[in-house]
Amino acid sequence: MMNKHKLQFFKTCALLSILFAGTESSAQEWAMKKAPLMTKWAKDVSVTNPLPEYPRPQMVRKDWLNLNGLWEYKSGKINDKAPLGETLPGKILVPYPVESALSGVMKHHDRLWYRRLFTVPTQWKAKNIILHFGAIDWESEVFINGRSLGKHQGGYDEITLDITPYLQDKKEQEVIVRVYDPTESAGQPRGKQENPPHGNLIMYTPVTGIWQTVWIEPVQNCSISKLRITPDVDGNRLKLRVDTTGMGGNVTVTALVKDGKNIISKGTGKAGIELIIPIKHAKLWSPDSPFLYDLQIELKSGSKNLDAVDSYFGMRKISVEQVGDHKKIFLNNKFVYNLGFLDQGFWPDGVYTAPTDEALKFDVQIQKDFGYNMVRKHIKVEPQRWYYWADKLGILVWQDMPSANSYKHNPPAVDTLQYRKELERMVESRYNSPSVVCWILFNETQGQKAKDGTNLTQRMFDVVRAKDPTRLINAASDNIYKDYIGDILDYHSYPGPKSIESKTMATACGEFGSIGLSVKDHEWVPDSGVSMIMLKTKKALEDTYEGYINKLAEFKSANGMSGAVFTQLTDVEQEVNGFLTYDRVSKVDIAKIKVINERLIRQDQIRENSLPVGSVPK
Repeated sequence: MMNKHKLQFFKTCALLSILFAGTESSAQEWAMKKAPLMTKWAKDVSVTNPLPEYPRPQMVRKDWLNLNGLWEYKSGKINDKAPLGETLPGKILVPYPVESALSGVMKHHDRLWYRRLFTVPTQWKAKNIILHFGAIDWESEVFINGRSLGKHQGGYDEITLDITPYLQDKKEQEVIVRVYDPTESAGQPRGKQENPPHGNLIMYTPVTGIWQTVWIEPVQNCSISKLRITPDVDGNRLKLRVDTTGMGGNVTVTALVKDGKNIISKGTGKAGIELIIPIKHAKLWSPDSPFLYDLQIELKSGSKNLDAVDSYFGMRKISVEQVGDHKKIFLNNKFVYNLGFLDQGFWPDGVYTAPTDEALKFDVQIQKDFGYNMVRKHIKVEPQRWYYWADKLGILVWQDMPSANSYKHNPPAVDTLQYRKELERMVESRYNSPSVVCWILFNETQGQKAKDGTNLTQRMFDVVRAKDPTRLINAASDNIYKDYIGDILDYHSYPGPKSIESKTMATACGEFGSIGLSVKDHEWVPDSGVSMIMLKTKKALEDTYEGYINKLAEFKSANGMSGAVFTQLTDVEQEVNGFLTYDRVSKVDIAKIKVINERLIRQDQIRENSLPVGSVPK
């Protein structure tokens, strides 16, 4: 008689085979699918209003319309004609990717068509209408009322389109989106996606199509298009540039800095030119005190109001400084040891897309609860609201560039030009977030060499340094090619951390851990967990981790190491090496881990109190 674990294994395999078969459902009605695991937030997903929060917290307009919800869809083929005016056979819940249970489809398609009708509010008639897609993976083409607005390539980029010339004088407008996603068969950035996924090769379910919020908003002919917010802690000032689009004549910008209801500073100047706004006696942003100033920005032409947006910023400085014989990471001119999870940002029910904003917040808050002050966002760029929660809750972010050709045998050549484009877009789009303190350009050689074999490290380092001279750069995490370029030198060591020394760069253990523990009823595929080492009890997991932290304390004292990254926050599909299961249930005593972590981070204070690092008081 077949035991229940084997039966569950075969059921899961059958489910995954359906997921990657690519066949079209004949069902006309929408229903949420059930993945092998679902999070507690799946039940809170609204079919009529999923992810209702304004998706761009650092450039908020009051008037907007969320286009998330049920869209029509069908699979596509190369050279398909746009299905203009056609009712498509399937229904999909946007913005959950087509492979996800939350989308109601849970099938993979290389090519897709999306369609929906929408109505522009009558009070917006005299204004330009801007259509936004938070991100579409990977290539997309948008049609409004039958007219193409062009093609976009990039799976992690916001797409912004002025659709005003394409709108018709009728109640309902038609938007159609064509999608093509080659996943691992081309050389574009894709992170940990592979079709089909290979859990034993730490590659996961791919993401195709719309996976972030879609919305429209009205603007004047001349409006604010972009903000560049640069805190200058040493200069007691904020640098602010407000870029505009359209023709508005002699336009001026006024920016108010607020601490709660109190206006503490003001800047006025021309659009497109950097404003210098004094910030006296600044409240500095840090993980211990993540204070954020509010920023209100108005665009005017003479006395006429053209646009207004709300934003925020944090006053913080990140740098590498000399301390004795070592370079160390400083935050706000003080040494801060950076200790964090490797966080891949995958969800069992939403794949790349968190079920709700509360779920997104949970993933940041729980890392703080564990006592970490940093997170390495691993080869994925998150929606803007994830960075908002990192800013608001207070955690340092080491942001990876999504890899090209991750762990693929005989991979296609890296599309170097596309990699550079998406790298620049990542840096530009997340520049204003105070939590982001470090850019990681390459991970374990993935995509690090061009088609001709040229090492891209120095070239991409120069690109990012020119784009953003204010943050640290970890040019090659694990440094397999021995590229001593950038601000941080890190090596990966599994399962336990290892010592690293450098006289010219700050050092860190960029990855360590992978300590596995399976939890019954919380496994993607029962009895098939993948990890570097497997343990059997919660206590064994906690004790092993504590031993690793004690090692890091030695490296911090003896070798001046500045940080470490533990693999990882959650299980992901067949990987069972998270402190949380894939559906976000803790495997360890969170309070105990917090004590261990905080004693490493605050090691100097521990020494003064004569407490051994990593020990937990009775």
